[in-house]
Amino acid sequence: MELYNSTLESGFVLVGILTDSGSPGLLCTTISVLYTLALTSNGLLLLVITMDARLHVPMYLLLSQLSLMDLMLTSVVIPKMLVDYLRGENAISFEGCALQMFLVLTLGGAEGLLLAFMAYDRYVAICHPLNYMVLMRPRVCWLMMATPWTLAFLNSVIHTSYTMHFPFCMTREIRHLFCEIPPLLKLACADTSRYEFMVYVSGSVFLMPSLAAVLASYTFVLAAVLHMSSGEGRQKALFTCSSHLTVVGMYYGAAMFMYVQPSSHHSPQQDNILSVFYIVITPALNPLIYSLRNKEVMGAFRRVLGRFSLI
Repeated sequence: MELYNSTLESGFVLVGILTDSGSPGLLCTTISVLYTLALTSNGLLLLVITMDARLHVPMYLLLSQLSLMDLMLTSVVIPKMLVDYLRGENAISFEGCALQMFLVLTLGGAEGLLLAFMAYDRYVAICHPLNYMVLMRPRVCWLMMATPWTLAFLNSVIHTSYTMHFPFCMTREIRHLFCEIPPLLKLACADTSRYEFMVYVSGSVFLMPSLAAVLASYTFVLAAVLHMSSGEGRQKALFTCSSHLTVVGMYYGAAMFMYVQPSSHHSPQQDNILSVFYIVITPALNPLIYSLRNKEVMGAFRRVLGRFSLI
């Protein structure tokens, strides 16, 4: 109990990927560039969708939520990591660690559920175009936007509270980029095997149905696309689906390795690489994947840019 109280007072030390890297300066610069790209691209996409009334349709409203989640997720971790590296201090308080874990779990969990709803939206748009405005009416769309936040928030509250109640007495060093469940449980001086199994089960319950919904939606979409008579329509639908599946693969791949893989298979190096992938690389790529060749988004961007130039 004495060791637990000392951890409460002194907090933890984050020994992340920059500390273990052979070229921390180069890696820091790379992550800074990716973070700037994520911040700029997601911010611009969010601004364009908010300001252009033509994009106030379910597909782009859901996409705006993805940009908001990515913007917040990368900002929860990367600025502190870069400032800590530049100052040569990697400390984080007990409360700060709990808050960081809570925010990452909330935003990461919400993104997984949102991707499933985005896949359903594409399924309805391509497979049931005549009923799209009925099946994706405003009330349904708002429910799709609110549900990921609500469920992820509740899941995060439970896991953050339970993880942080353990006595931590092994060491103050968290060999990870930020405060996350698997690395923190390695510091606990209590039996965490039951809770680790609970994390595995809840991770599977949270991720598997969403992934199954995504795969089922795109299976129906691809079947419908192959039967399209219009070559241009088929090409547009295939591009949209392939870009969405790229995002899905990046997100679910990293999340499943982190939360569904048994703890015995985790290593600090692997966990750090996966974390960089879904904390900064995926948020930087998402807006480019969704909007770079999207004529509607690029047209809206030019219109918004035109408004600002007039001002």
